[in-house]
Amino acid sequence: MATTPSRIEPQPATATATTAGVTSGHVEVAVARTPTSPRPLRRRSEFDPVDYATMVGCAISALALGWVVFTHLTEGIGWFGFVVVVYLCFLGLFGLVTADRLGRLVATDRLATVAITSGAILLAAPLLWLVGYVVLKGLPNVTGHFFTEDQGGITPGMPATRGGGSHAIMGSLEQVTLALVISLPLALTTAVFLNETRSRLRRPVRIFVDAMSGLPSIVAGLFIFAVLILPNAQKSEVFGNNGLMASLALSVIMLPTITRTVEVVLRLVPDGLREASLALGASRARTVWSVVLPTARNGISTAVVLGIARAVGETAPLLFTSVGASLYNSNPFSGSQESLPIFVYRNIRQPLATQIDRGFTGAFVLMLIVLTLFAITRLIGGQRRTQRTARPRLVTPQEDLEP
Repeated sequence: MATTPSRIEPQPATATATTAGVTSGHVEVAVARTPTSPRPLRRRSEFDPVDYATMVGCAISALALGWVVFTHLTEGIGWFGFVVVVYLCFLGLFGLVTADRLGRLVATDRLATVAITSGAILLAAPLLWLVGYVVLKGLPNVTGHFFTEDQGGITPGMPATRGGGSHAIMGSLEQVTLALVISLPLALTTAVFLNETRSRLRRPVRIFVDAMSGLPSIVAGLFIFAVLILPNAQKSEVFGNNGLMASLALSVIMLPTITRTVEVVLRLVPDGLREASLALGASRARTVWSVVLPTARNGISTAVVLGIARAVGETAPLLFTSVGASLYNSNPFSGSQESLPIFVYRNIRQPLATQIDRGFTGAFVLMLIVLTLFAITRLIGGQRRTQRTARPRLVTPQEDLEP
């Protein structure tokens, strides 16, 4: 008569070995279980007060060591060499002390963090200094007249608060708007061609777009001046120095920026949406028009704003195309037209202090416009990320039945 195997008896959690025995149909199994303990972290990702105190001490020690070396042991090599030597000594001391406290792995992580942070501060300092200088020089002269008047009747000796730059603001808005009207359809078409087709021409077109991204802005102005203005200026007023020619030069600058940004945005559209549209019988063109572009509309808006910000501050192309004027000209197809970059460039090169202050006022307004455009870009990008990460709330059966 066969015997029935007995049940498996669980062993206590403190067992440290596994045994198995088979005796005449009786099976005994002992399962080893060890208490789980949290795995210790190999490194700490955040600085603590001890780390900051260590940094301060190492900085003071490096400064003292550099002072001793440069003042007593050598004749010195200038302030730049002093800063470099002190910084390298600081990194070495901080690495040694951190390795002694927390180990070599944590010390490497801390040194990388300090080096990257130092580089970011070094790059941000000139930018902050430049922005602060323009604000200090231009903000005191900003009045309501600057946004409502032009330079008609203003002599060089008048205060910077007299007259304004409304003609320059209007010229910049018209030129950038025309450039956007020209470049946006071309950029969208090119981005769709690069991302949604399988043509053999994609590679040369992408190389051409990348080459245009590195094109100096003055070359765009020279191109329009040599191809359109010089041969046709005497034949037609439209091809003279005016806002339209400036818009064509700016469109050459905006086109690669918008194209590359839109191409990256189109890559983020899930392939499942395209496949679902094609499975329902839609053509590829209909899929791009009705599925891909609406899905990427926030990213396309970001690309448009980036293209505008790229072109609104350009000065070199406008020197050969719109030239600039002191009076209001609302017709971009006839006559020279002013813009904010030309307004700043012309006034900042004058010898009188009032004209220089007027140029800084225009630079301050131009900087505000560019910063506003980049803020809009960040806002649109933030809304896009929020929409992508937002999840629908689960509705309970009781809520579903409620009217």
